[in-house]
Amino acid sequence: MSETPSFDTDFDQPPGACVRVSPLVRRIVAGNSGPVTFTGTCSYVVGRGEVAVVDPGPDDPRHVEAILAATRGERITHLVVTHTHRDHSPAAALLRQETGAAIVGCGPHRESRALGAGEANRMEAAGDRAYAPERILSDGDRVEGPGWTLVAVETPGHTANHVAYALPQENALFSGDHVMAWSTTFIGPPDGAMGPYMASLAKLLSRDETIYWPGHGGPVTEPKRFVRALIAHRRQREEAILSRLRAGDETIPDLVETVYRGLSPALKGPAALNVFAHLEDLRRRGLAVAEEPATVESRWRPA
Repeated sequence: MSETPSFDTDFDQPPGACVRVSPLVRRIVAGNSGPVTFTGTCSYVVGRGEVAVVDPGPDDPRHVEAILAATRGERITHLVVTHTHRDHSPAAALLRQETGAAIVGCGPHRESRALGAGEANRMEAAGDRAYAPERILSDGDRVEGPGWTLVAVETPGHTANHVAYALPQENALFSGDHVMAWSTTFIGPPDGAMGPYMASLAKLLSRDETIYWPGHGGPVTEPKRFVRALIAHRRQREEAILSRLRAGDETIPDLVETVYRGLSPALKGPAALNVFAHLEDLRRRGLAVAEEPATVESRWRPA
């Protein structure tokens, strides 16, 4: 029997509060709750004395002040970014101005494949184009402080530039938006892509971390089991899309209505892009065909 993800939506940390979640990690939640951000973006302070901040968060002076207040009397040495969606990275520049800390982590925002018609605006709306890291971290690269180390684990999919970070001292992983306990991950072309996302999930199965600290919501406490369930869930979603194509559904709005029955209207836009990501991957693998050029407005059929 296939595993089904069991999502944990019982998370109630107020914005701005600093909560110690492990000996080396404190969490501060930004006040940007919403349909795709859950209760808000989680920023993590790692270490004591000389610390790193993982995912500084949105361009919100209140959140920046909460991070500065939580680290008063300490020195922020690194601002570590998982990806450049606007709810995760813009505060890095604000914190660098206040602290002089180095911005490190993922590379600049970019598309997963060439832009199609009408997609440039979506890229501009989603991505933090002002993000300017002093050092781009690739697989195995690390930043360190007293008693802590962060090791880069490239996990493209949610975005082309997504990077997670292992904390070996606690056998933990800061998983960004790649794996979250409250929901499946949004994969929205052209910066997101389903094939790399599935490969990045499989990559995590070879790792031994025992807890994930995600970009939204509470921790993933049984990571391997949860990741296997996410893979199974996506394969089931793929089969559902193929089944509906065979039944005669041709457009992405039709597929959203039949595959995501009862979905809140606020989530139909993100669901449409998730379906598009699946269709792009099915097309790449020779399992679906689109009228050209292949866009969210195209008609689709099984190959």
